[in-house]
Amino acid sequence: MIKTIEWKNGKVKMINQSILPLKEEFFECSDHECVIDAIKSMRIRGAPAIGVAAAMGITLGAKNSSASDVDELLREIDVICEKMRNTRPTAVNLFWAIERMRSVVSSRKWKDAESLKKALESESFQIIEEDIASSKRIGALGASLIKDGDNILTHCNAGSLATVQYGTALAPIYYAFNEGKKIHVYVDETRPKFQGARLTIWELKKEKIPATLITDSMAGYFMGKGKIDKVIVGSDRIAANGDAANKVGTYSLAVLAGVHKIPFYVVAPTTTIDFNISSGKEIPIEERDASEVTHFGGIQVAPDGISVANPAFDVTPNRLITAIVTEKDILYPPFEEKIADLNPQSF
Repeated sequence: MIKTIEWKNGKVKMINQSILPLKEEFFECSDHECVIDAIKSMRIRGAPAIGVAAAMGITLGAKNSSASDVDELLREIDVICEKMRNTRPTAVNLFWAIERMRSVVSSRKWKDAESLKKALESESFQIIEEDIASSKRIGALGASLIKDGDNILTHCNAGSLATVQYGTALAPIYYAFNEGKKIHVYVDETRPKFQGARLTIWELKKEKIPATLITDSMAGYFMGKGKIDKVIVGSDRIAANGDAANKVGTYSLAVLAGVHKIPFYVVAPTTTIDFNISSGKEIPIEERDASEVTHFGGIQVAPDGISVANPAFDVTPNRLITAIVTEKDILYPPFEEKIADLNPQSF
């Protein structure tokens, strides 16, 4: 199974997701500006993977600093963290990882810059290991919801490419398949960036899991025909009440699933939960460039001078979610109290 991001020879090595599936190439970042650009350009994407990339980018920034004393290094790290915060607004894992790295900085009075640099590097390595362990646990728990013979619909990409390895929404599918369950996955193309068509179906093909690619607008047709047994999606930010932001089009699937009485599962690590916001109304939604809608594969498909809306995410209300699968537990409605119990600050 592919490893999306890793630390190698003092650099951050990542698979270039912007050119998949036509080319399978890795690129390396030797400085934090490269990591920032990779996040902005979506060469690295997926909420957990973005968080890991940010942590490693901060490590690179500190490692490359020529600061002569600790105070100067601390000021540089503050600037780097702020730049990381401004890359993408919706995925809360990004901000979680930044605060995790900042906590290392503020944990004690550092006597010299080298000690702090080593501590940041160690913390980013720990985040990588935690992400892998979390994905494996999510897979084991989520697989219990999948029956032999199930047809599963998924949207966008929440597999290995969205994490360090294994994935979130695809992790239970991988686990169930390896258990010997005969399953089939329907994959939405996921306009306008085609993460389903370019990434998810590519992953499933590599793992030899039976899958069928469909356009986003075909989901209702297949549900109406009884071809879908459950919907499993990831999330970029989950509010304290269980409202979940995911790739735009997810909300529509949840509504359709509700009409057809199909279970709708959101799968994400607890690092995706924003305990500081009460509902999905507070989740910032990234608006991306109009060209993603007006152009296809670099070819213009819409008239010049038109108005374009391109929200990258939408929010699915908690009332439409059957369960939320985390590495800690499977949460069922009502979500508020159960989510609150997962808050590290409540321990």
